[in-house]
Amino acid sequence: MLGTLADVSAANVYLARHGQTAYNLERRFQGHLPVPLDDTGRAQAVDLAERAGAGAGGRPGSGRGIPFVALWCSPLARARETADIVAARLRLEPREDARLMETDAGDWTDRLFTDVQAEDPDGFAGFIEGRPDFAFPGGESFAQQGVRVAAALTDIERGDLPALVVCHGVVIRIALFQRAGHKVALAERVPNAALVPLHPAEAESVDVGGGEALPPS
Repeated sequence: MLGTLADVSAANVYLARHGQTAYNLERRFQGHLPVPLDDTGRAQAVDLAERAGAGAGGRPGSGRGIPFVALWCSPLARARETADIVAARLRLEPREDARLMETDAGDWTDRLFTDVQAEDPDGFAGFIEGRPDFAFPGGESFAQQGVRVAAALTDIERGDLPALVVCHGVVIRIALFQRAGHKVALAERVPNAALVPLHPAEAESVDVGGGEALPPS
């Protein structure tokens, strides 16, 4: 099991993936490493800030923006840097929560995708395909990550709303998986700096923005 989330209004919480890093571009596992944004990632974060500040991603057809009153983020450097850029636009102070961190990539940390794929093709396929039972060798499983992500988002939903959460690709994929109850979301690619409503159906019907849908790492 990847955990469960409370059933709340989709408009209450939006998830944003951090801007691009050099590791994203190189297709290299960064896991919990303190990798900063690259120049493209910083530009993406500025664009994300403008979209969030303008209320981008409101309920489809409502014509109304989302007046965020809370900003949460993973403490990993790439997410915190993105959140700081967004915070300046929203005039909110980011609140860090370690439960929002990306999957611990274990023995694959700092390794190129191509090298891991050559060494462990089935394991790598499990990661790319988003298999619910996937686990990083020497690291964290999607199931373990799902427990902490569900707990973090449940606490966020009990706090000040609407809230924007700056986090990571797999965090977003797991959160949508938990809502949808099937594995499709776990295999989806989330663009860097995408702004995604925490509701699978709405996530598919809105323009989430952001850059190229690079694999999470």
